[in-house]
Amino acid sequence: MTVVGPFGLSVWDENLDADVQAGLAAVEEGLLEATKSDVPFITDTARHLLRAGGKRFRPLLVMLGAQFGDPHAPGVVPAAVVVELTHLATLYHDDVMDEADVRRGVPSANSRWDNSVAVLTGDFLFSRASHILADLGPEAVRVQAEAFERLVTGQIMETVGPRDGRDPLDHYLEVIAGKTSSLMAVSGRFGAMMSGADESVVHVLTQYGERIGVAFQLADDVLDIASDSHESGKTPGTDLREGIPTLPVLHVRRWRAQGKGPATPEDRRLNELLDGDLTDDALHAEALHLLRAHPALEQARRDTVRYADEARAALAPLPDLPAKASLAALCEAVVHRAG
Repeated sequence: MTVVGPFGLSVWDENLDADVQAGLAAVEEGLLEATKSDVPFITDTARHLLRAGGKRFRPLLVMLGAQFGDPHAPGVVPAAVVVELTHLATLYHDDVMDEADVRRGVPSANSRWDNSVAVLTGDFLFSRASHILADLGPEAVRVQAEAFERLVTGQIMETVGPRDGRDPLDHYLEVIAGKTSSLMAVSGRFGAMMSGADESVVHVLTQYGERIGVAFQLADDVLDIASDSHESGKTPGTDLREGIPTLPVLHVRRWRAQGKGPATPEDRRLNELLDGDLTDDALHAEALHLLRAHPALEQARRDTVRYADEARAALAPLPDLPAKASLAALCEAVVHRAG
C-alpha cells in the first residue's frame, strides 16, 4: 500500500509511515517545549514561525536516516529538534538581512516586531538547540559546531560576494553548500548516528544530505521566480528585489559574459534591469516577468534535477529498506517543487 506522507512523499511501507509520523509528532512536541520561555513575550516570538508551519524537511531526514539503525533510540527525536531549531533560528536572521516582509505566509518577525527582536529570537533558538545538543554527547556537539561554522561561512560569503576572478556561479554553489547543505547533511548524519547505524551508513547519508541540500535550495531559487506568493509562502522575487543573485539570474549573467543566450530585445532589457535597482515595484515586476520567460529558468530547473539525481545515486550502497526508497522519492519531491 502506498501512503502519502510528509512533504507529499509517497511511502511504500505502512510501518515506516507510522514510525516517521510518530517521530515527527514527537519533534513537534519537542519544538513547543524548546520554544517555551518564562518570559511570555519570548515564547510568542520564538513560536512565531513555528506556528506558521513549515515542511520539517530536516527532521524528516533525521527520521528516515534513523531507519537504518534503531529508529526509536533516545537521541533521534532530540537530534531532529536540534536541526529544526537551528534552521528556524537562521530564518529569523535571514529575514533581517533580506529585509523580508513575509515568511511562510505570515509577517516575518522583523516586520511584526523589529530587527532587534528578530535577531535576539534567533539567538534564543540557537541557545535552546545548544542546550539539547549537550545531552547528545561530544561527537554530536562537534558535528553541529562544524556545520554551524559552514553555515555562517556561507552567509558571510554571500554577503561579501565572489572575489575577483571567481566565477559567480561557482561561488554561489559554494555559498549554498554552506548555508543549506551543511544542515541537511547533519540531519541525515544525526539520524544514522543516533540510531546506532554503521559508520558506512552515516557516511552515505551525510553525502546524500549534502547533495539534496543543493537541489533543495536550487528548487527554492526556481520557485521564488516561477511561483506566486500563495505557492511559496513568501513574496516572489525577494532576492531579486534585494539584488541577491540566485541561480536563474546567474545563468543570465554568465550567458551574457560568454556571448551566449538569446540576443533578443527582451534579453537585453532583462540584463539592463538586473544591473539596476529593482526596489521599484514596477521594475521588479517587469524583471520577474522577463525572467520567467527566459531560458535561464529552464536551465536552473535542469541543474536542480542534476543535483537531485546525484543525491539519489549516493544512496546506492544502502541496504534495500523502505527508507531507502523514501529517500530516493524525496529527490523526486524536491525536483517537483521546481517543475
